[in-house]
Amino acid sequence: MANYEIEPSALAPYLPKGVELDFYNNKTYVSLVGFMFNNTSLFGIPIPFFGSFEEINLRFYVRKLENRKIKKGVVFINETVPFKIVALLANKLYKEHYISIPTKNSIDIAENKQIKYEWKINNKWNSIAVKSDTNQYKIEKASIEEFIFERYFGFTKLSDTSTQEYQIHHPKWMTHKILKTHIDCDFRSMYGDSFAGLSHQTPDSILLAEGSQVSVNWKRERF
Repeated sequence: MANYEIEPSALAPYLPKGVELDFYNNKTYVSLVGFMFNNTSLFGIPIPFFGSFEEINLRFYVRKLENRKIKKGVVFINETVPFKIVALLANKLYKEHYISIPTKNSIDIAENKQIKYEWKINNKWNSIAVKSDTNQYKIEKASIEEFIFERYFGFTKLSDTSTQEYQIHHPKWMTHKILKTHIDCDFRSMYGDSFAGLSHQTPDSILLAEGSQVSVNWKRERF
């Protein structure tokens, strides 16, 4: 996850009703994320031929105050996958913002972890790549890792007056020390003019998590 500081005004058009932007050290962030779906299932049924694939997404961080408790969550600006059927199902069933374009990955976890995700738009391959050690580290309290990773709710803007909420389940992730990174992303082509400046902006941080089994509640609340 490559995390970029961004002006709150750039996120205002994407902010769902009923939630507010979440800040870390008085900054708002968007994250360019690459990860693998492996052995994916729908309603507990494995998806043949389409169960493992890359996703690249752009997301930001919000919070919702409910009954004196704070729900920390994410909002996806865009989610990119290689299969049209996956994008169509996700958009239809979950009202998300998926697109389908060519993607690929390279993952080598021998002496170091070397991970690269690529996606093609306007006949150009974009990429995010990291090299890390193989040791695993616990997330420290009040760290940027905790702010980025400890998110167990998702919020989708259905309209200016309606928001959908869902819950995400996974154990706390372990992280790795980053040794080297490279990002080549045409943010304007992928995500629009509001994010064009990120193409020439150095991320505030780049994080790598080990990942885990993840489940997302089918039941979704609308408010």
